[in-house]
Amino acid sequence: MEIHRVEAFRDNYIFVLHDVGNARAAVVDPGDAQPVLRLLERLDADLTAIFNTHHHSDHVGGNQQLLERFPGVQVYGGVEDRGRIPGQTHFLREGDEVHFGERSARVFFVPGHTRAHIAYYFPPVAPADWGELFCGDTLFAGGCGRLFEGTPGQMVESLDKLRRLPDTTRVWCAHEYTLNNLRFAITVDGSNGALRDRLEQVQTARAQDQPTVPTDLGLEKQTNPFLRWDTPALQQATGSSSEVQTFARLRGKKDLF
Repeated sequence: MEIHRVEAFRDNYIFVLHDVGNARAAVVDPGDAQPVLRLLERLDADLTAIFNTHHHSDHVGGNQQLLERFPGVQVYGGVEDRGRIPGQTHFLREGDEVHFGERSARVFFVPGHTRAHIAYYFPPVAPADWGELFCGDTLFAGGCGRLFEGTPGQMVESLDKLRRLPDTTRVWCAHEYTLNNLRFAITVDGSNGALRDRLEQVQTARAQDQPTVPTDLGLEKQTNPFLRWDTPALQQATGSSSEVQTFARLRGKKDLF
């Protein structure tokens, strides 16, 4: 399964999964159909599935046009998003599996950013391989999504599900927010040497217009404050010993950053 990162809008990423042997493709969160259609033409692949993580327009805005071009496409999304995702045909719950080519992905219910958000995790084929996580706007490189429809407690539970995955998991998050996220992170976790090194690397990468997605989960566990709500340094930085309150105060600080 090849994964192609497609840029859209100002800072969105769409991901096209390519089953090379069968000339088939699936797409994750196609907010815009046009760049997807151009890539599919270049790959000479037929679209068979759309995997949506949540209903926001920058993630589902291209669904209808893709369905017009490929009428048999199956459209996957969370069961709680019923009526909010154009063309949705499959209504997924925690623990469900979806299939593409010879690969299967486990569905995680990860509310917080929205009440219906889901993520897709493709386990590695072999022990030495990487797993692939498509997490929409729940987890970002160096950050997490804003809480539009969920609570801090829900988001902590959702992020905890994701951080329990192996370190050797590639995180395909849906926005290029990394530099801003790390600039915030250093204000609350400034003694973190791994974070300081990462910020320097990302500053260099972005100055050269290089993408920072995918990231890897092992690095996120070391440097992303929104996966570190239970560490003494961040509890001290927020003046809280409660994990949920620590997260909530971090999220509040980031909202004002």
